[in-house]
Amino acid sequence: MTGVSSRDIGSDWGGDNQHHKFFDYPTGAIMNGVAQSNSELEGLRAQRASLREEHALLMREVRTRAQPVISEADEGRWPQAPLRELLNYLHLETLRQLVDEEWLLFRVVRHVPDVVAQLRRDHLELRLTIELLDQAAATAGSVSGPSCGQLSAITTDLLTQLERHLADEDELAIGGEYAPATASFGAQPHEWYALTEGPVVDLDQLHGAQGADAVLARLLRLDTDETVTIGSSNDLGSLCQRLTAVDPGGYGVTYLERGPHHWQVEIKRRAVAPSSSP
Repeated sequence: MTGVSSRDIGSDWGGDNQHHKFFDYPTGAIMNGVAQSNSELEGLRAQRASLREEHALLMREVRTRAQPVISEADEGRWPQAPLRELLNYLHLETLRQLVDEEWLLFRVVRHVPDVVAQLRRDHLELRLTIELLDQAAATAGSVSGPSCGQLSAITTDLLTQLERHLADEDELAIGGEYAPATASFGAQPHEWYALTEGPVVDLDQLHGAQGADAVLARLLRLDTDETVTIGSSNDLGSLCQRLTAVDPGGYGVTYLERGPHHWQVEIKRRAVAPSSSP
């Protein structure tokens, strides 16, 4: 997509001279008389980031996870663990970005039919390539699925498609350098993925109710017998109650620390009990 600029698209962002309306927060929201926690400040930084910066972060994270898949496949070894990690990120972060951008960008370029059509084709192409990787993971290198060489080629093709697509969206220059990131409109910052996917999660790094939601979503994705330890400077009782309400009996919760300055719980996904036959 070339030859299209923010001036061609219109002033949905309010023009370059008005970009600040997306980023100017009341002073009280930043300080409110007291210093905010690092997690809150990081959240504000993510909200203030541009779409171009968000794209760069997404591309780096996908490339970091794709490279081990390509390297192992090129050596003739089926990269089951790296492929699973790549697919987790693609489903949880990349596909979410596509959905968010369909709302964010399509409403801005809706009166430029060729641009809308190209964006939709790009998103569909990316989804289809991710489906190919899903199918490859399901076959685990068996003769019924793609070979290591084919998997390497599919993964390389994904990187090429994603890089081209993100560059095309940057080239649209919607709002110039100040087109807001999806996090500006309430989407979960991509930086949080690394903070929630490990075996230890520090809730203090994930600000507000959205941070608690992100941790809850991580717990709901746990595999059977997988364990995660969560720490916080606040009581974790409400998070544990929410987890129990969503899946009663599905998790074991063990308190490792009970305050007054720090709380820590170990949460383990229990095996599903076999249903008894009538």
